[in-house]
Amino acid sequence: MSNSLITYVKLHKVSLVLAFLSIAFYYTFAYHLERTDFIKLVTLFAALFFLCFKLIQFEKWNFRFLLIIGILSRLVFLLTEPNLSQDFYRFIWDGELVSNFLNPYLNVPDTLIGQSDLVIANAQQLHDGMGSLSARHFSNYPPLNQLFFAIAAILGGKSILGSIVALRGIVILADIGIFYFGRKLLKNLNRSPHLIFWYFLNPLVIIELTGNLHFEGAMLFFFVWAMYLLSVNKWQWAGVVLACSISVKLVPLLFLPLFLKHFNFKKSLLFYSIIGATSLVLFAPFYSSEFIHNYSKTIGLWFSNFEFNAGLYNGIKKIAIQFEAKPWELIKTYGKLTPILTIAIVLLFTFLRKNQNLTVLLSSMLWILTLYYFISPTVHPWYVIFLVTLTIFTPYRFALLWSAVVVLSYFAYSRTDFKESLWLLAIEYLSVYAYLIYEIITHRNKK
Repeated sequence: MSNSLITYVKLHKVSLVLAFLSIAFYYTFAYHLERTDFIKLVTLFAALFFLCFKLIQFEKWNFRFLLIIGILSRLVFLLTEPNLSQDFYRFIWDGELVSNFLNPYLNVPDTLIGQSDLVIANAQQLHDGMGSLSARHFSNYPPLNQLFFAIAAILGGKSILGSIVALRGIVILADIGIFYFGRKLLKNLNRSPHLIFWYFLNPLVIIELTGNLHFEGAMLFFFVWAMYLLSVNKWQWAGVVLACSISVKLVPLLFLPLFLKHFNFKKSLLFYSIIGATSLVLFAPFYSSEFIHNYSKTIGLWFSNFEFNAGLYNGIKKIAIQFEAKPWELIKTYGKLTPILTIAIVLLFTFLRKNQNLTVLLSSMLWILTLYYFISPTVHPWYVIFLVTLTIFTPYRFALLWSAVVVLSYFAYSRTDFKESLWLLAIEYLSVYAYLIYEIITHRNKK
């Protein structure tokens, strides 16, 4: 037996041990972790990132092995309730409404729970579980997302755990779809197809999507599929699929102006028309005179009322408090400026970059979303997953670091008052800023 073969066999045995440990840690995370236990949470998260790195390092060309590990890691969570998020209660609530042909955008749960003829199964448990913040606001989940919730409610058979299993099935299938189209897109961009495992084995992706049932994965499935269709010049179908992505989560709306230069003017108008028409078809079943008002009001709250894991905003707030500024007034003022700054960033990347090239287009998307999250007052950990997805199609890797350190924001969940640690947030953001600057300088020197 040659030395190279002996080395490979030894490495593969090590990989099997690493894979077993990874599954065991995910099991511990899913069934034996309280979100208030911050030390245990961070320790498990760090261990899983180390195992992810080593598995990709040792087996990056063994696609079947890593694919199986990624799927098994997700299936571990199948029969447990999310332990880091309560959003799934609202997902099932909306799904129950839609499955009974009721519009989820017209009434808040606090109003509906008082109705004696309410058709929602487990209504009181869902209402209590979603929390007072969600219960007093209108739904902010776009129509295709609502369809997924309805499917889960139907398949769940009026059982909360049954609906959770159905939601997980959808999320896992979406991730497998991202793996499939992501590999094909990487090949078309002349990038190594093994890079897709930085998404598929990433602990943040597995824990926040499959574990905590956030639907960024469904949005990203349609997004990656649309980018693949663009890479093979099927731009009409790309428009349809991109509209589906927007109809799961609104984030890809930020990127629409970039297509003005990716296509010529006439072609971009046709592309926008396809997206607009598809979106109207998806939104049409939910339309009413109150829908637009309620939906836009809820979306607006994210800019002017909520704050979590913010980078720039926390720095500004810390300085402003020294001058006796009132935090509740500062967030409203800052919230009015954020959309203006975001629009300015999008326009700069639209007209100053050569977005005709798909690689440059994806890079522009990465920078727009990165800068948007840097200035946003609310950056939940699962938001970073979109950056992780974009970064594997570019030469940059700072989003992978961010996906590792964003877990520090969960310190707030260990406190009864949910107060964040500015020191931990400073470590998170300064490490990301430092590595980003390093990458920018390195890539400039290579040119």
